[in-house]
Amino acid sequence: MFGWRRGHKQLTKPEVPEGLRLYVIGDIHGCVEPLDALHELIRHDLILTQAKEHLIVYLGDYIDRGPSSADVLDRLIDNPLDNVTAIHLKGNHEAMMMAFFEQPEEVGPKWFAIGGAATVASYGLPWRGGQELPRLAQDLSDRLPKSHHDFLDSLVTQHRLGDFFFVHAGVRPGVPLARQREMDLLWIRSPFLGSKISHGAVVVHGHTPVSQPEEFPNRIAIDTGAFFTGVLTCLVLEAGQRRYLATNS
Repeated sequence: MFGWRRGHKQLTKPEVPEGLRLYVIGDIHGCVEPLDALHELIRHDLILTQAKEHLIVYLGDYIDRGPSSADVLDRLIDNPLDNVTAIHLKGNHEAMMMAFFEQPEEVGPKWFAIGGAATVASYGLPWRGGQELPRLAQDLSDRLPKSHHDFLDSLVTQHRLGDFFFVHAGVRPGVPLARQREMDLLWIRSPFLGSKISHGAVVVHGHTPVSQPEEFPNRIAIDTGAFFTGVLTCLVLEAGQRRYLATNS
């Protein structure tokens, strides 16, 4: 049974506000085909809804590793789900891309080591070792449509709704949610993953791949490694109920 203390009240069944159906999608990593397939599953799911409001939260890491980062951003910017409000969180990979524009020589090698070269290539700029990084950063910035720049600038690091807290990577245990550092929200693994204490809300996160969604009293992990497995997962929350939609591997 899920439960934790908030003040003197013991919550045994985390809920989202009444009348809302909430979809939450994990790390996409440049895999546009699973994203399209998952959006189609959501469209079919919406046919059966009686909820008054529909919201979708994307947990970040839209880019890198997979071959279609630019196309993924196009899909998200177009907001392909009618009558569904979208919230886009920042992942550590988006943070690295944005930092590359500002500090190309320092950030470039680190970004390319975690899949950034695939994003550069998706904009028609194949990475070749030995290129001048400041020039590449300028070329990439010039190649990005304004809508992509605006999208990256608009990303938020967290979203709280009902008894749930949505974030890319996790939170620092023992630190109030309102005082979390962006570095932890985007990058943390240990000690968050091993913590059993209440965070004041159930933290829904991606960042650390799992073979299937994992549920604990204080967190839910939904990054099913789309780039490696082909499986992109969506958590569906409605009142106190939860279920999952996922693409096939």
